[in-house]
Amino acid sequence: MSGRILVLTFYYAPDLCAGSFRATPLVAALREQAPRGTQIDVITTRPNRYQTFARDAAECETSDGLEVRRIPLPPHRSDMAGQSRAFAEFARRALEVVAPRSYDLVFATSSRLMTAALGAWIARRKRAALYLDIRDLFVDTIGDVLPAPLAWSTARCFALLERWTVARADRVNLVSRGFEGYFRERYADRPLAWFTHGIDAEFLAPPAAPPARDPRDPRAVILYAGNIGEGQGLHDILPSLARALRERARFVVIGDGGRRKALQAALVAAGVDSVELRPPMSRAALLQAYRAADVLFLHLGAHRAFERVLPSKLFEYAALGKPVLAGVAGYAAEFVRAEIENAAVFAPCSVAEGVRAFESLQLTERPRASFTAKYARSVIVNGLARDILTLFEHHKVRTTARLPVGTDPARNRGS
Repeated sequence: MSGRILVLTFYYAPDLCAGSFRATPLVAALREQAPRGTQIDVITTRPNRYQTFARDAAECETSDGLEVRRIPLPPHRSDMAGQSRAFAEFARRALEVVAPRSYDLVFATSSRLMTAALGAWIARRKRAALYLDIRDLFVDTIGDVLPAPLAWSTARCFALLERWTVARADRVNLVSRGFEGYFRERYADRPLAWFTHGIDAEFLAPPAAPPARDPRDPRAVILYAGNIGEGQGLHDILPSLARALRERARFVVIGDGGRRKALQAALVAAGVDSVELRPPMSRAALLQAYRAADVLFLHLGAHRAFERVLPSKLFEYAALGKPVLAGVAGYAAEFVRAEIENAAVFAPCSVAEGVRAFESLQLTERPRASFTAKYARSVIVNGLARDILTLFEHHKVRTTARLPVGTDPARNRGS
């Protein structure tokens, strides 16, 4: 019995971000495990994560049992207005693509709520099962980061949308155990799954020799790689932390985002010359930069909502065996202390604690074999794919049982 699955993800290969790194291997796992004759449609965007590191990709790719549609987005900034316009175009085009097609299951992976809401709308229209993969609590976050006059009304509107979306899900996966209390309190009747972030194969390969160091500069190299946005709060911590450690360490920041200019301005205002900003780069080049570093750095802003999240970057960092310096609180701090050896946690935006945490690290590389075995991406996505396909099969059986005798269950599945 054939069937059709829709995968909605705002980011997909070759984009460089957590959403892409999660969705792309998941689709491969679904293809490998799905029953013969299953068609998988992926609707995503043309690469757009970083304007300073854009890779082109075909708008439509087809292969046996798989179609990937990449929707081109208008040029936009990383602010809320720009992101809203980009998503509106994504949703409009996605609805056009799915209009003539029928689906048995819709899978939506969403760090921002709107991709999940789009998935819920399509699943409702198509009478398909809905599997949500929630990577962030958007309502919780937006109420914390917006200015006070806007926060209450905006969070309330999105809370209603979240309730409508989650109420239509047949199953919800949460990437962080820190989300559990939020969901149990609001959506106690929704079945939950717990497939977290994973480590990609590139980071599990035997380490290459680190690049040669300049013997004239004995300071430790502390590296941050990833988004430079409001959530990371680098503009709030790095100027003061870099100045406090300037005799012992220098920082390298690789990435881009909506607060990069704010970070640059804060560094200039503080007179800091021990922070080097580099643009986004390929994963191969990034691995080389990781190998050249002594410490890998992570930071989240001092907002209550961030106490529930679990940054995917932690898994990448931990896999490399380097010391990890993490300015995080809440569940992320608990995870680091429990799961990652030779890692030090400090309160977000606390320079004094950051200095003490750095001083507590042993600047040596140590393989974390048990961590990498437990959190390999292949282990995570294979489990998630099995869970999705269980719901897919259950829905097909249930739907077929309701059909009148003689009805073809594959009728009108679309082109």
